[in-house]
Amino acid sequence: MRRNRPALIALAAAGIVALAGCAQTADGASGGDAWSYVSGDGKTYTADHVPTRIVAHAYAAKALMEFGITPIAIYADGDIGSDVGLAGADFDGIEIVGEEWGKIDVEKVAELQPDLIVGDWWPVEEAYSGLEDGVEESSKKLADLAPVVGAAQGDSIVDLIEGYADLAASLGADPEVIDEQRAEFDAAVAGFEAATAAKPGLTALAISPYDDIYAVAVPEYAPELLDLQKWGLDVIVPDTPDPDFPYWQSLSFETADTYQPDLLLFDDRNHPANEEVLAAQPIAKTITAYSAGQTTTWPAYWLHTYSDYAAQLRQLTTVVDGADPNVGE
Repeated sequence: MRRNRPALIALAAAGIVALAGCAQTADGASGGDAWSYVSGDGKTYTADHVPTRIVAHAYAAKALMEFGITPIAIYADGDIGSDVGLAGADFDGIEIVGEEWGKIDVEKVAELQPDLIVGDWWPVEEAYSGLEDGVEESSKKLADLAPVVGAAQGDSIVDLIEGYADLAASLGADPEVIDEQRAEFDAAVAGFEAATAAKPGLTALAISPYDDIYAVAVPEYAPELLDLQKWGLDVIVPDTPDPDFPYWQSLSFETADTYQPDLLLFDDRNHPANEEVLAAQPIAKTITAYSAGQTTTWPAYWLHTYSDYAAQLRQLTTVVDGADPNVGE
C-alpha cells in the first residue's frame, strides 16, 4: 500500500522518496522490476515497479518520447500547435490536460490514475514545471496524485537532456537509442566548435524586441547561450540586467544600438514578429549587424532533446561559417 505521510517525510529527509509501498532501490529485493531515479531536486525516488502511467509537461514529454517512452497525458504552457519547442512532436493518442501556463485539469489527470508526474525542476523557484508560484491552487493538487520528478534546469542544456536520458533509461528506454541520439548531437557540437574556432572574435547578441522594448538576453539565465559560449561563440553579456527579472536587460529603442555585435540572434519563440518590430524602428539601420543582414534565431529556453539541439547547432554552424567577424565593434 502507499506509504503514509510521516514515512514519506522521514525518507525525504534522507534524500530518498518512495513512490509506493515496499519500495526498493534498483538493486533491491524486489529484483529487476524495482525502479530508482535521482531527480533534479537532488532526491532519489524509488518504487517496487517501473512507472508506466506517466503524465508529463509537454517539453519533458518530448524528451522522453525521443527515447521511446510515451506518456499517457501532457500539460503545456500554451497552445501546443504553435509552440516552436514542440514542433515535430506527435502527441496523437495522448491526453492533453492543459494548454495554458498555471492551469492543469487535475480532475482529468486523476481519472487517468498516473503513477508518475514528470516536469523540469527549477532550482530558483524550487518547484517542478506546472507547480511554480503563481499557478492556480487547483493545479498544484497535481502533486497529490503521484510523485513528481524530472531533470533540473541549470547552466547547460546538455545536463538537462542527460537528466531525461537517465530518466528514460530507468523507465525502460533502449540504451542504443539514447547512444545514437547522443552521437548525432556530439557530431553537431564538433561542427559548431570548428566553425567558431575558424572565426575568432565573432560576437553575438541574443535579443527579443517587442512593443517599445529592445530586450537583450542575459546568458547566465539562458543555458543554451552558456553552451554556445562554452563552444566558442562570444555571446555578449549585457551590463545592466533588469533588477526584478535578470533574464534580460530591457533597453528602449532609442538606445538599441548600445551593443554592436557581429551577429544578432532573435528569440525564435516569436520570430519573425520580433524582427519586424525592430525593422520598423529608425534605429535599426544603426545596428551594424542588422544592416549587414547578419541575423538568425536562437532556440530560446525550450530545448529538451538531442535531435532538436543538433538541428539548431547545424543551422547556427552554417550562419557562423558565413558570418563576417568584423561587422560589429
